[in-house]
Amino acid sequence: MNAKVQTHIEPSISTTTARPAGKDWKDPKRYLWLLGPALPGIGLAALAGYAIAPKKLKALAWTGPILVHGVIPALDRAIGEDKSNPPESAVKLLEQDKYYDRIVKAFIPSQYALTFMGAWLASRKSTPLEDKIGLTFSVGAINGIGINTAHELGHKSNKLNKLMAMAALAPTGYTHFVVEHNFGHHKRVSTPEDPASSKMGESFWKFLPRTVIGGFKSAVKIEKARLERKGKNFWSIDNELLQGWAMSAGFFGATTLVCGPRAIPFLAGQAIYGASLLESVNYIEHYGLLRQKGEDGKYERTKPEHSWNSNNIVTNLFLYQLQRHSDHHAHPTRSFQALRHFEKAPQLPGGYASMLLPAYFPQWWYEMMDKRVIDHYDGDLSKINWDPDRKEELMAKYADYAAKVAAEAATRKANGSDNSEAA
Repeated sequence: MNAKVQTHIEPSISTTTARPAGKDWKDPKRYLWLLGPALPGIGLAALAGYAIAPKKLKALAWTGPILVHGVIPALDRAIGEDKSNPPESAVKLLEQDKYYDRIVKAFIPSQYALTFMGAWLASRKSTPLEDKIGLTFSVGAINGIGINTAHELGHKSNKLNKLMAMAALAPTGYTHFVVEHNFGHHKRVSTPEDPASSKMGESFWKFLPRTVIGGFKSAVKIEKARLERKGKNFWSIDNELLQGWAMSAGFFGATTLVCGPRAIPFLAGQAIYGASLLESVNYIEHYGLLRQKGEDGKYERTKPEHSWNSNNIVTNLFLYQLQRHSDHHAHPTRSFQALRHFEKAPQLPGGYASMLLPAYFPQWWYEMMDKRVIDHYDGDLSKINWDPDRKEELMAKYADYAAKVAAEAATRKANGSDNSEAA
């Protein structure tokens, strides 16, 4: 870790009491959060450069993948982590500060401008096929990050915020996420019943169709039930799914009308890639983690240990602290600027951006994460959310390692140095 950053890191929530409290406390990252809405602006500038000199600046067509899979992970490693938390006395003031809300919403106008410019460039006859592919991935990558903007806005009860959340989702056609995530995923998170929680031994490519199909079905079921409670049918104008689909259809239709039918492959491709980025983050966030059932057969409440976290500064700045996922699930309406780090939350070996490529390669992913899951549960294999098709195989494979971890955990506990007790 970068030594300069390390000097500013606080090891746990309890250490924040040394900071100035309430109105005297200043957010040290207040202006750094502008990196979030700056991202589509960076993409827009890159595409403008490509439009001016496509032959000389050919690499700019691939700006999105370069940023997501190269630049941001490299900056994460170079700059390091920040585990500091705002003092509880400052949280209310942070939540009331409209500056942060405006930052999130500022993403959307440049997101739409970027998508339209990408469609225009990709629809030109003179644009080479490889550049069209690059443009598709670049715009899809930033629209995929735009889903995180929708995630932040969608948790607010204000109707305008929900509509803006769907607007951020419209370019990927994934507007049902607003319904399913809030009322499906948050209820079933880290259980075998949740289509958005991945299981240990389940590859991303097995998880992807399960979460896409399962999430869509869940959204329809949830919205049907909500409308029935109000005495309305599915085809009501109040149906939030229909509202979102109409936004997507309107955007795709208007863009195709302006740019022509050659824009259709671009629009479809960037939407698929953008949505897949969301689902790859879903895959990362709860891999193998399981809420245990009590004697009454009900799952325990969601705790910090049911989400994988990361404190890598750069990714957190671009993703509105989505990596502090444990606090988000404990307090879904808490705004990004007030989310906290928990020492007991399981930590990823890198930021979300660094974990995307490993997620696409199952063996690489398993080598990075499987033993980490076992470590988290102190070798107790019965506590893991297993892929049922591979449970017996993997329990046999990791039996010796789990026994070793369990013995070490027992020794620590006997010596009074168990991490949970120390925390």
